Amino acid sequence: ALFISFNISAKCSYRFNNANIKINIYLPILIWWLIYRESLMHIISGHNMTHRDLCGDSSSTTTDSASPVPNSYESLEGGGYSGTSLRSPPAGVPAKQAPPFGYNYPTMHPAYQQNPAPKPNPSPSHGGYNPPGYQPYSQPFPSLSELSSALGGLGGVSELEAETLRPVNLLQERNILPPKRAPPPEPNLSNDLRKVNCSPDTFRCTLTNIPQTQALLNKARLPLGLLLHPFRDLTQLPVITSNTIVRCRSCRTYINPFVSFLDQRRWKCNLCYRVNDVPDEFMYNPVTRSYGEPHKRPEVQNSTVEFIASSDYMLRPPQPAVYLFLLDVSHNAVESGYLNVFCQSLLDNLEKLPGDTRTHIGFVTFDSTVHFYNLQEGLSQPQMLVVSDIDDVFIPTHDSLLVNLKESKELVKDLLNALPGMFTHTRETQSALGPALQAAYKLMSPTGGRVTVFQTQLPTLGAGLLQSREDPNLRSSTKNVLHLGPATDFYKKLALDCSGQQIGVDLFLLSSQYSDLASLACVSKYSAGSVFYYPSFHHIHNTAQKQKFQKDLQRYLTRKIGFEAVMRIRCTKGLSIHTFHGNFFVRSTDLLSLANVNPDSGFAVQMSIEESLADTSLACFQAALLYTSSKGKRRIRVHTLCLPVVSQLSEVFAGADIQAISCLLANMAIDRSISSSLSDARDALVNAVVDCLTAYRANGSNIQPSGLIAPAALRLFPLYVLALLKQKALRTGTSTRLDERVFSMCELKSQPLQQIMRMVHPDLYRIDNMTEQAALHLNDSVIPQPPLLQLTAEKLTREGAFLLDCGSVMYLWVGKCCNETFIRDVLGFQNYASLPSNMTEIPELQTTYSERTRAFISWLLESRTFLPAFHVVKDDASTKTSFFQHLVEDRTESAFSYYEFLLHIQQQMSK
Repeated sequence: ALFISFNISAKCSYRFNNANIKINIYLPILIWWLIYRESLMHIISGHNMTHRDLCGDSSSTTTDSASPVPNSYESLEGGGYSGTSLRSPPAGVPAKQAPPFGYNYPTMHPAYQQNPAPKPNPSPSHGGYNPPGYQPYSQPFPSLSELSSALGGLGGVSELEAETLRPVNLLQERNILPPKRAPPPEPNLSNDLRKVNCSPDTFRCTLTNIPQTQALLNKARLPLGLLLHPFRDLTQLPVITSNTIVRCRSCRTYINPFVSFLDQRRWKCNLCYRVNDVPDEFMYNPVTRSYGEPHKRPEVQNSTVEFIASSDYMLRPPQPAVYLFLLDVSHNAVESGYLNVFCQSLLDNLEKLPGDTRTHIGFVTFDSTVHFYNLQEGLSQPQMLVVSDIDDVFIPTHDSLLVNLKESKELVKDLLNALPGMFTHTRETQSALGPALQAAYKLMSPTGGRVTVFQTQLPTLGAGLLQSREDPNLRSSTKNVLHLGPATDFYKKLALDCSGQQIGVDLFLLSSQYSDLASLACVSKYSAGSVFYYPSFHHIHNTAQKQKFQKDLQRYLTRKIGFEAVMRIRCTKGLSIHTFHGNFFVRSTDLLSLANVNPDSGFAVQMSIEESLADTSLACFQAALLYTSSKGKRRIRVHTLCLPVVSQLSEVFAGADIQAISCLLANMAIDRSISSSLSDARDALVNAVVDCLTAYRANGSNIQPSGLIAPAALRLFPLYVLALLKQKALRTGTSTRLDERVFSMCELKSQPLQQIMRMVHPDLYRIDNMTEQAALHLNDSVIPQPPLLQLTAEKLTREGAFLLDCGSVMYLWVGKCCNETFIRDVLGFQNYASLPSNMTEIPELQTTYSERTRAFISWLLESRTFLPAFHVVKDDASTKTSFFQHLVEDRTESAFSYYEFLLHIQQQMSK
């Protein structure tokens, strides 16, 4: 993959793989422009994290043939048309080796030197931490007309689009963070199309303006891809029962709001442009109860719909909801106390498990042996059956281990009440997780369903046993981090077998020691399961983790679930999908097998433009998810997204969705760190920023002032990439446990966009001085709206209290001189000194301050499915380290501050 990078001086730098081969050619501007126009248009992007390079041989694109189920699911959901090639990407080309950018700091800007660099754990001072060092910018920016001519014309752009293209000098404009979380950019569509377009919470594209050609996309140096949250909980979902599900005869696209009706009897597909007949049944509108208005049918009025599927969409009768719980009962597990929490949570939520009268349930426990439980109706108490031959594990009986929940509910309750006490005095320290999983596979194969695994240590016996691979002395390494990939393919192979039998495996890891999550997580990754991790879990010594585990279990046990699912993504002819990210198994080139699908999983896909889109003004994407509901109904959920096609580079920049871009790059970086190395992934992330800003500068070079210039739409790009580099998944030079790093990688690969962004760039608010000014008034509640603050210690004061929302955890940082009224009325203590150091919740007090604070926090959590852990952090407590590590704009012992990172980007651009 040859990459040619031009800068304003017409210096041409060729980069091959990891070699630093540079050929400097100084040409007259005219020749440079001709080369730029004719050559660069046809060069496939290379060293930065665009489509094929960063991912390399992505583990998520595997097409292993271990699944015993034939490709009949492909014909069942319907294949794509032959005009679009859906191919796997070639092996990635490693990024150019750049010096590590966590140290060897460049000379600081004169205006910035007056401010001492914040230490890793700075102590507050009165009136704030560090005053800003950015100086006001005196050089005038170009006018819109000047910018228009430089970027290829802006004829007829809206005022909003003009604002997204406004040049921003990042080295001078300090306050680039919006006061509120910015909504996703609106595609430039007509009002009619905008009203019916898919919600960005479900379906987002990295570019809301699709380039006409791959050459134009290459010129922008931005990745093209989709972020999906296909099974998320919806309050309003049109459900359609019809004998005829109308689809394109050629590409099998479901009819949607963006098709065109040539007349009452014919419609034109918006993906492959074939003209199809309108079936007679579709002429009748069940909503209006009128005939002859196919364009008013609910399928054509809503971009997200759910069909009740006919028997044509079934390979077998819909399976019942089947749940098997696999429980570690070794000494380590019993001592942690998780078993009590689990059994009580399941008892509390047994009636809320998704399912119907056919729902089945079973339990398997394991230590050095595997234990099954006979729960057959009619028994006076559960019977334990022990299998000690873990080298050839077998099922002792097949008809009483998975039982009908309704018929055997009392026995199930008896078992849950008895389990915590059954192993209280165990001395077993071994863990035969692999054989227990093999037994679960044999037990569940006839039906499919969900296996939930609870594990507290490294598997030490039988198939899948693992050895410790972590060296604690290398946790702070600034070089490559080892052992990010699995140590054995046992768990991946087992997951593929499970996927073939419609079994999804979810893993709860509750461990105080290294457990090789890099290997264990494969069992969930390839069976479309979920991974949960609770480091240092203990029911007494770590109450915050215990509370989070309880909350997560409540959600996990009761959330909606889809069984035996497959998902296919289709797109307008000329576009091609080539790499998928998330937890699934790729059954064929574009069909994802999801043994289980849950409403908390996100997916990402990378795309390229294979044929010019010049003949169309709109590009469309459609995701179809076929699944069996917990009630035994076969359903198809369909989402359709429509975006404009553009021919100008300026429009591509104006339509950049920086949050979606950052999330896609995070997925690509995780794959790169596993297939190549962590340093390669980090370099590629930096190069993504360098290339994009270089492309913007090169195409508007005659009017760009000096400095580090970005269009307003991309002004947060360097900040988000710096925040990614400081994530546990990708950071170096800071002590990070290997399991915690791998879990962070799992989250970035499988969470929906909003959750990823809270992890990457948390929200910081000052909440001790909230007022009703600009507050929201919802359901008789007043919800304050404090402004978002930059993630820097500069914004903290000793007199304040600050809330940091990181998605899965929230911190309330209380300064030493915080207003005692706030401490008393919100936290329930008389003064700062009396605050405990391990406070994990805000009490419900009958004060205005308390009600206002709790209303704000409740509003933040309103759309969350998993509630975060909560920590009150005193300024002088040792726990403040975890709070300060999220202040990504500050310098640490091994990583740049935001300002230093901008200087580094500028330095890279000038090479």
